[in-house]
Amino acid sequence: MSEIYEQAVEIMKEVRENVHPETGNLLVVGCSTSTVQGSMYGQNSSEEVAEELYRALMDVFGEGYDIAVQCCEHLNRALVVDRSVAEKYGFDIVNAVPFKKAGGAFGTKHYHSLPDPVVVENIASKANVGIDIGGVMIGMHMRPVVVPVKLHKRMIGEAYILAGCSRLKYIGGERAQYK
Repeated sequence: MSEIYEQAVEIMKEVRENVHPETGNLLVVGCSTSTVQGSMYGQNSSEEVAEELYRALMDVFGEGYDIAVQCCEHLNRALVVDRSVAEKYGFDIVNAVPFKKAGGAFGTKHYHSLPDPVVVENIASKANVGIDIGGVMIGMHMRPVVVPVKLHKRMIGEAYILAGCSRLKYIGGERAQYK
């Protein structure tokens, strides 16, 4: 398990170092603990793997970021956030509590780790940083314009990792100037 934690910290540090802070600090994370272990989605959900990945997430992004964790398809990709985050961004809270078989081990871990957890139906494409552990499709939660974060290491366990961040839109024409 320590190898999963170490791989996750390395990747998450690389993501944090390469994001564009001018677009905000809302991080969305999607995670399949099954794929980390080399299984199909939802076939081998693991609280132990979730614990190691969550510890890495908090060690790297716990300070300075609002974190939304995407639940699995059984909760329609709803997200777990702290109530303060839902209120800050104006997210609509729904009545659901994730558990291992409906929400996933990682979403459940986040829910039970927050001081005042809630589930929101969506985050209105406001996330400016995203980490997808195992191909669980977090793109719908990202704020345009999303650019990929190139990672030197691309796997945690057996799961492929994709990461992205938002950049400010370029508007104007040929006479426009940009920072």
